[in-house]
Amino acid sequence: MKEDEIIEYPIEDSIDLHTFRPNEVKDLLHDYLEAAGEKGFEEVRIIHGKGSGVLRRIVHSALKAHPLVRSFREAGSESGGWGATIAVLRKKAHGRNASNPG
Repeated sequence: MKEDEIIEYPIEDSIDLHTFRPNEVKDLLHDYLEAAGEKGFEEVRIIHGKGSGVLRRIVHSALKAHPLVRSFREAGSESGGWGATIAVLRKKAHGRNASNPG
């Protein structure tokens, strides 16, 4: 597989970031959140693992900056605990600026 090859990834209500390099996560997460918003998901689970916390920090930073993210929190113990984050999404505004809450 070529490094610049596009990989199709199914858009579900959760994404596991373990297979991605930290430098890929910010752009990947942005694209995933946009697609999740298009699908109408109200919340998504982002699995970043417990590890050293590097991925968690990248994820939280990206979530703070994304206009579709209303809020986020650590997943409950049944959903990965501090190894995953739940992001609550705003409804994607069709025909309006997505950063305008709706």
